[in-house]
Parts: sequence; C-alpha cells; structure tokens
Amino acid sequence: MPLPHQDVIVIGHGSGGRMTQDLIERIFKKYLFNPILSEGNDFARIPASSGSLIVSTDSHIITPLFFPGGDIGKLSVSGTVNDVAVSGAKPLYLTAGFIIEEGFSINELEKIVISMAETARSAGVQLVSGDTKVAEKGKVDKLFINTTGFGWLPEEIRIGGQYARPGDAVIVSGTLGDHGIAVLAARGELGFETDIESDVAPLNGLISRLLENVPDVHVLRDPTRGGLATTLNEIAAQSNVCITLEETDIPIRPEVKAACDMFGFDPLYLANEGKIIIILPEKHAAKALEILRATPIGELSTRIGFVSDAPQKRVLLKTPIGGTRILDVLAGEMLPRIC
Repeated sequence: MPLPHQDVIVIGHGSGGRMTQDLIERIFKKYLFNPILSEGNDFARIPASSGSLIVSTDSHIITPLFFPGGDIGKLSVSGTVNDVAVSGAKPLYLTAGFIIEEGFSINELEKIVISMAETARSAGVQLVSGDTKVAEKGKVDKLFINTTGFGWLPEEIRIGGQYARPGDAVIVSGTLGDHGIAVLAARGELGFETDIESDVAPLNGLISRLLENVPDVHVLRDPTRGGLATTLNEIAAQSNVCITLEETDIPIRPEVKAACDMFGFDPLYLANEGKIIIILPEKHAAKALEILRATPIGELSTRIGFVSDAPQKRVLLKTPIGGTRILDVLAGEMLPRIC
C-alpha cells in the first residue's frame, strides 16, 4: 500500500526505509533522474576508458557524537569507504564537509578529526579536500559531517544490487544490530549497563581479500539504515528475485536480542556500520566463508539464506517452528540519529 504523502519532512524520511524511498521517488528522482542514478546502488559507477570511477557521498548526524566502539569521525570515514568498497572498487580518496554549531568544543573537534585520520590510515585512503561552516548556536546540533568517497573499479568487475540470481547464497559477515544498541546505550536509554560496542569499521580490506580469492561475487552491500531486512528488500527489488532467510542462522548477540525484546525492536531492522552482506553462487559460499572467517572482522560470518525466482521482490523469513513470514521494508524511523 503506498504511503500518504507528507507536506513536511519528518524523522521517518531519514530511516532508509519506505518513507525515504517515497521521498526519493517523489522529489529527488523526479527531477534529478539519470541512467547512473537509476542503478539504485549506494555508489555511482561513472564509465571511463579502462574501468569506472566510483563515487559515493553520505552525511552523518549521529547523536551522541561519541559512543562505545566509535565516534562520528570514525563513522563518517568508515561509512563512505564501505559504500565505495561494496562496488568492488578500491577506495582511494575522501572529501569532508563539517557543519559546526557555534560554541562546540575545539577539544572534542580535535578528537573527532584524529579519529578520522586514524580510520583513513587504517583503510588506506587519503582525505584530499574539505570545507568548514559554522552555524549560529541552536541552528545545528553540535556537529554534522558530510563525506564523499572516490575509488577505482576495474572494468571486469560487475557487482551491484541488480545482480542477485536464483541459486545464490546469502552471507552476512557477523552479528547484527550491535551499532544500533551501542548508540542507544550511549544515549542512556537502555536503563541497564551493557558491554555492547558499535561494529563501525572500514570493510575495504575484508572485501578486497574476498574478491581476490572468490571469482564470482554478485552483490555486496552494508546493511546500515533500515538494517538487514530493509537492505535485502532493496536488493530483491533491484534484481526481481526472492530472498529467503533462515531465522535460526542469523547471528545476533544475546545482549542485543535481550535489549530488542525489552524495547520492542526487531534486530533485523537495526543499523549496522561494520557488517557486509555477500550474495554469490552457492558453489562459492563455502570458500567465501573460509576467507571471511580467517579475518578478525569476519570471524562470525554466516550463511543465512538463499535467492530464488519467486515471489519476485520479496524477502521471506523461515521461522524455527516451520512457518514463513514476509520481511517488509521498514516504513519509518526505528532509531533516529543513528548514523
């Protein structure tokens, strides 16, 4: 059922789910449509003579700015590096734009910039251009960061949400929902202490290792806003396929599940900032898992489902009791200001 049109922007428009998709279709795609945007990925593939320039941009408005396992600086670099890397490209360069509230602590800004520098070095990318604007007190909430990433993709690599095929296996590189619950805990909203840390990290090293050893990967995608369920719905729609998941195979930490049960969240819709979805032919799944599990960041990688040809544009979840339910796109915002 189509959503009723809103006359003003609401929090749900930033969810990455159905309200975001409606806004994109209604406003942005209507006026800015072109063949590159029409591919519908988190990156743009710009053809060149011997490959493609890959470009991706993202804005980060997370609150709080510092959280267990990371901060807005680490997040801004990792998120954009990952969006470039899921194309199969090698991320090379970043730009950054800072929108800062008057009165923001220079000491905290320095900590964030140091975090960005350390994360960029660990990912092997350079920050080559930037911009700073200061807004009057109360006009911005402390600090927003926009980052744009650039990478180079060899012409023989074709990876994207439109390439999932019946018979493919679906793999996820680790536990889900860690970032969402870590940020919620940092806001003091859980009501109990937890050791859960955000999974925020650049994934280009893991992806590069995978592609060097596995010859035929169809889809890579990081399940950020809207989580695993919303991201897989996007892929199913792009490829006109059905994706079926085995609920018992989906890796979720007990602490995350307990927090979700307490607050009524579904961990399959929580944001992740250091996990990757891999879709590839079933015959390569075992090799891919071997490669992923040999790295610290991918040691909990798991095969969680498969791709079939019907019903098209659907994601299904097989439950432990033998039933099957539809996993739909997240409509509004489960946790605002999460990335």
